This record gives sequence, C-alpha cells and structure tokens, in this order.
Amino acid sequence: MSNLFQYLPNYYQDIREFQTLIGTENEEVEQLSATIDEVLKQFYVDTATWGLANWERICGIPVDESKPIEQRRSVIKSKLRGIGTVTVALIKNVAESWYNGEVEVTEQPSLYTVKIKFISKLGVPPNLADIQNALREIIPAHLAINFEFSYLLIKDIHNVMTLAQLESTTLDKFAGGA
Repeated sequence: MSNLFQYLPNYYQDIREFQTLIGTENEEVEQLSATIDEVLKQFYVDTATWGLANWERICGIPVDESKPIEQRRSVIKSKLRGIGTVTVALIKNVAESWYNGEVEVTEQPSLYTVKIKFISKLGVPPNLADIQNALREIIPAHLAINFEFSYLLIKDIHNVMTLAQLESTTLDKFAGGA
C-alpha cells in the first residue's frame, strides 16, 4: 500500500487500522519531503524561486518581484561574480551572466576605456541598463565603458537573398503600406 509498510513487520499489512494510519503518515512524509526539497532549492541561485528575495537582500539588490525570475537570477549571479580584483575575465563573466550570451572584452588603456562587444546575439540586449549598472559597479570609475552591438548588415544578407529580392521585399512593404 505505501512505502512505510516496508519498515514494518508483514503482519501489520493485514490490519485495516494500520493500513489507514500508515497511508496517512506516508502522505505526510511525502509532503514533508517535497517541502524540504523546495526549501533546499532556495539555497542555490539557479533553482531559487521565492528565495530570490533573500539572495537580493544579501547582495544589496533592490527586490523587484515584477521582473522575470531569470533576469533576477542574472542580477544576483552578476553581483556574486563581481567580487574580487577587476580583470578582463571578471568583466566578461559579469557581462555574460546578464546577457546570457557571449561578449568580447577589450582593454584600451591609452584611452582609459573598456570595450564590451556583444557578439553572440544581434541587436541591443533588452536589459542593457542592468548590464551597464552591474559593470559600472565593478569597473573603476576612471575608466569609460564603450558598448558595441552586432547587427545583421546588408553585406551579410547576400547568403540569404539577393539585393534585388531585398529591394522588392522592401518596396512591396512600402507600396502595401501606402
């Protein structure tokens, strides 16, 4: 009937009262086990849900439960990774934890600048302000931060379509919209 019966002598299995008792206790033990598993998940940023608010408080991050969970996790990871000496590897690690993609970090000491280039995804990241804030917290104040973004250029489209196809598509859209 239940898992707890395996710990009892066999003659208890035939007693109806014990079947009811052990069945009820088994449900409680399963519920307790599930609750323990859920609490343990809160100790890890990657699996935390309702415990993210505690992580945010620990890291000194304002709690904003209206933000998506993945974005909140990224903020926490970035804050945790941003501890220590500032190196190119650390900047890359922090930026990638926010971006969820690959970035290229280039030091430009003569210009007192750090260049962050987003290379694995096209366009501007939706959480660029958060990335800027996280990097500004770890990069020394005397260094400027320049951001570069990747876009699909017309010269890169030639593998997908010809210039004539692109122009006809664009002209069709303008003609249809007029």
